[in-house]
Amino acid sequence: MENPFDDTYFMKKALQEAEDAFEKGEIPVGAVVVINDRIIARAHNLTELLNDVTAHAEMQAITAAANFLGGKYLQNCTLYVTLEPCQMCAGALYWSQISKIVYGARDKERGCIALKTKLHPKTKMVGGILADEASELLKRFFIQKRNLN
Repeated sequence: MENPFDDTYFMKKALQEAEDAFEKGEIPVGAVVVINDRIIARAHNLTELLNDVTAHAEMQAITAAANFLGGKYLQNCTLYVTLEPCQMCAGALYWSQISKIVYGARDKERGCIALKTKLHPKTKMVGGILADEASELLKRFFIQKRNLN
């Protein structure tokens, strides 16, 4: 029997978080952290609400997952995030020793791949899961933002 809890399933959950961010006027990036097919953390960007440039979805998810697990390392966990992590988030993910990162859309200018940010040697990264949906949400947000200004 096929496992329904695949990368697409969990990326849809991250996209729901991104939609929540969109509704709050935040850049629509969402994230979930999963261990053993169970979501242990859900987060989205909170940089506007918290007036904090470090309040990216990934940073919020790392903190929530670490609190849930009772330790700072996220070994055997997977982060699903709708946009490729930036250099700051990739650095935090390095230190968390997360096992896998799955992202939706690429950030060709500010993403960790373009900036050649190193991940932990044991961390696997997979991209492009529901990339079109994630990209479309970001485009819609920025078009709306431009039209309001």
